[in-house]
Amino acid sequence: MKVDRKTATHRRHQRIRRKIAGTPEQPRLAVYRSNRHIYAQVIDDVHQRTLVAASTLEAPLRSGEEGTATCEAATAVGRLVAERAKEKGITAVVFDRGGKLYHGRVKAVADAAREAGLDF
Repeated sequence: MKVDRKTATHRRHQRIRRKIAGTPEQPRLAVYRSNRHIYAQVIDDVHQRTLVAASTLEAPLRSGEEGTATCEAATAVGRLVAERAKEKGITAVVFDRGGKLYHGRVKAVADAAREAGLDF
């Protein structure tokens, strides 16, 4: 029986989530990529709270000329989520790629967050 792409992504994500979890000291930077947008959240899994979030749905990023489904937009989201995390005193995170390949927009978010000062 052939597994479709959505099921394969879900299985990959579940396998990843078994291995990583965010703590108050080192929360999880979760990235979700859709066809049109990209979302990033810093999550404390112990208390089940989203500490900071950023996405291409926000007005400053949505009005960009490059669009919302590009690596440039993903880089802006990575920078923004890292800046917001640093404002809250978060310097180290665990990266959760959400079952997607570490390539393209997912990698752009990670690289931008690292450049902006998050350690992972």
